[in-house]
Amino acid sequence: MTEIPATSGVVAAPSQRRDAILSPDFGAAERGAEAALRVGVLALQGDFREHRAMFARLGAITSEVRNPADLETVDALAIPGGESTTIGKLMRHFDLVAPIRARAAAGMPVLGTCAGLITLATGIAEGDQPVLGLIDIVARRNAFGRQVHSFEADVDMPVVGPPPVRAVFIRAPWIDSAGPGVEILASYQGHAVAAREGRVLVTAFHPELTGDTRVHDAFLAMVRVASSRAEATGPSAGTPAQEVVS
Repeated sequence: MTEIPATSGVVAAPSQRRDAILSPDFGAAERGAEAALRVGVLALQGDFREHRAMFARLGAITSEVRNPADLETVDALAIPGGESTTIGKLMRHFDLVAPIRARAAAGMPVLGTCAGLITLATGIAEGDQPVLGLIDIVARRNAFGRQVHSFEADVDMPVVGPPPVRAVFIRAPWIDSAGPGVEILASYQGHAVAAREGRVLVTAFHPELTGDTRVHDAFLAMVRVASSRAEATGPSAGTPAQEVVS
């Protein structure tokens, strides 16, 4: 294959980003080969700190996205697990829906896990209004059951290589259906639980809650490809129909 490719009461120094107070310092220092790239993590609700920690393990700079100005500073966006309805309402409240769609249309890679998958879907099986509509899938909420039915399982995801991914399913959705441009990357019990279309990558499970960095590493590969193409061709570059991790 080719490319997928808080500490209360502390006052920050004037040059310090607010992220350093709200969350552990995952992004202040430049690290390794990913130093030129910044991954934003939507930080309205859910386990955004766990995503930042995972990206930091891989050497990436991260920052928290809560408004359109935050979004302008990042090269990619991760939408975490949490309550998809709450995340969607807060995205609308903070006027993030249109800017995220615009950045994605311009080629920004986007990762969505669990609730993030639901917010990125073009359709919801229960009939709810889609939030972002950036990947041509229909998601079914709580498809594997309620909170008490949460579980872990080994899931084959060939795009990141063997061994299987240890997947954490918490009130997890699955993908009911997918359009012709969507590549299903993993299934569990006959249901699609990971997919990709263009520069959008989604999982129904929580890779950020395990010690396995491969899903995040695959996403960073997408970010590197997007960044290198933007540098080579300038802002008029289009988004490729499909980019694949080797």
